[in-house]
Parts: sequence; structure tokens; C-alpha cells
Amino acid sequence: MKITVERDALVDGLAWVSRSLSTRPIMPILLGISLEASGGNLHLAAYDQEISGEAEVSAQVDAPGKAVVSGRLFTDVIRSLPHKPITFALDGSRLNITCGSSRFALPTMNAQDYPTLPILPAAAGEVDGELLSHAIAQVAVAAGRDDSLPVLTGVHIEIEGDKVTLAATDRYRLAVREFHWSSQKPNTSASALIRGRTLSEVAKSLSGNPKVTFALAPSGANEHLVGFSTENRTTTTRMLDGTFPPYRHLLPNEASSVAIVEVSALMEAVRRVAVVVDKTSSLKLNFSDGALRLDAKSTDEAQATEEIAVDFEGDEISIAFNPTFLTDGLTAVGTPFVHIAFTASNKPAVLSGKASKDAAADDSYRYLLMPMRY
Repeated sequence: MKITVERDALVDGLAWVSRSLSTRPIMPILLGISLEASGGNLHLAAYDQEISGEAEVSAQVDAPGKAVVSGRLFTDVIRSLPHKPITFALDGSRLNITCGSSRFALPTMNAQDYPTLPILPAAAGEVDGELLSHAIAQVAVAAGRDDSLPVLTGVHIEIEGDKVTLAATDRYRLAVREFHWSSQKPNTSASALIRGRTLSEVAKSLSGNPKVTFALAPSGANEHLVGFSTENRTTTTRMLDGTFPPYRHLLPNEASSVAIVEVSALMEAVRRVAVVVDKTSSLKLNFSDGALRLDAKSTDEAQATEEIAVDFEGDEISIAFNPTFLTDGLTAVGTPFVHIAFTASNKPAVLSGKASKDAAADDSYRYLLMPMRY
């Protein structure tokens, strides 16, 4: 193998595939990135038995071939090189790398031992990458982190025709996001459960793409895979086993009280007042006509209070929340104002975004937050 490739294009491709490198491999070869040169491209691949990543990079191929090198080391080397063309030459069991005056020789692994990567399932539809990335970020914030409850670590994806619904919960909060996409079949009906951390990492790499293809294995397939692809980039991941809990009945249809609050003002007040509490303590919010008072206290009797102006309608309400979970929700709505709907002080509140104080609430994203004892 002997090829020449542009440094920046290679760095971009490595950023995509290196997310799929195994950190605790069941076999050493999974620590490697596969490099395969043919035609006018360099094919990069990484796989950890759950997630796969592949990327095509344009290259001048003087001699085709395949090599597997340590993924972390190779990525670090390439990122350190100057912005000049890079030449790779396979010499026995070593890969020689030349870039300007820089020279590296990296040991290779047995390319024959590299496993066959999963095949990308059939495409189900297409969506704007920025929209998909934002929607995933809004929902994944509510996914659980406890691996002893794997179902709650996932993001549930439900497809009904041209509508996609994402949902995640850790039992203390629930995030639901709906958006429209271009379905391959008008009557498509499918669902999948994907690990939230995996989906978040994929989303970060999709944001700059005008078109992302979502692929979904049929229910009777041997491997339950989902995949995402863009031009010259693909990734697959296995679905989580188990059934996502029913959640739609948790979202109330009516509210006894409603508050409209400027997000930046509320965020700043929450962060200041929450300084006196620990991670397990709650923050009390007292809503009344025109005002919101925040109260916090710690076990060592430290206290904090702050009041900000709000638009409020309905019965006065006092409710307590985990300040971190509240801040996560305010960040996720992504709008200047937040619409908070209440039914009772001992029942969840629902946050949704408002582009302006007088605009209608955007129900395409809802963040349900469970109250705490104060």
C-alpha cells in the first residue's frame, strides 16, 4: 500500500470513525483502525462489536492495500502533523508516514484478523442533520446513566409516516421531541431503542450535514441495527434489548397554572441560589402573580433567596425541583423564554419553549420534571 492524502480530510474522517474504537476490547485487533486503499479512496473503519464507523477519504493511490494500526496512536500522530499532504507506505509490518519533514513508522496488526463490519440496514428516511442533532441533544439529556437499568439509558425512536418522536427518561424527568422528516415509505411504522450516550456522540458529528439518512433493520432481522449515513460517512449501532416504558400518559393535557419566564434570568437565579445546596438537595420555587421567589437551604443551615419577575396565571404554587435537572431543561428548550405548566405542587411540571413572551408555546419539545420534597 502506498497513498497520498490531504491532512485535513484525513483528520475529519478519523474524527468520525474514532468514536467507534473499543476502550475495553474483547480482542486486541479492535483497538485498531482499518485503512484500506483502492480506486481513488482511503477507507477508514473502526468497530467495537456494538458501534461501527466508516469513512471514505479521497486519496492518490499509487499501490492499493490494507493495514490495521493502533487507532489512538494513529489519530494522535495524524493530528500532530502540519497542514500538508501525508504519504503512507506499508513496509512489511510497519506503516511509514511522511508529512513535510516529519517521519513516523508505526507497527501494524494482522489485517486478516480484523472482523467484518455490520452491513448498513435499508434506508428508512432522510432528515436535516442540524435538526436531528439538535433534537437528539434535547432528549438525550434526560436519558439515565445507570447501566443496571439499560432500558432507561436509551433514547426511544418512534416513526409514524413522516413524523419522528424521540423520548428519554431517567424516572425523574422525561424529554419528548417530535419533528418531521422525509420517509422512504408513506406508511412507515417502526421503533428503536438506542443507548443515549452513543446517540449523543453520533449527533455531534451529524450537525453540519444538510442530509442524513436513517437506516433501520426490519423487526425480523438477525441483527437489530440502526444506522446513520451522510456523504462518505456511515455508522451503525445495535439496539438495546427491552421495552421502553409507556410515557405519553404522563404528559398532562391541562394546567391549573402557567408561568412565562425569561430563560437567561431564571438560569442565572437558579445557579446563584443553588450554590448553597448539594446534588441531592432541592430548590423551592414559589410562583405568584408577577413574581417568582427561589429558596434554597443546606443541611448546615446555609440559605439563599432570590426573586425575579415572571408572567403568571392561575393558582399560586410552591414546588421544589432538583436544580441540575431544572437547569438541564432550561438549556434544552433552546428559546429565550420558557413556558412552564403546572397541575399541582406534588405533580410534574412541563417545560416547553417560547420564541418570545407573546409567542405560542412550542409543543414539539416537552421536558417533564418531577417535583422533590423541600
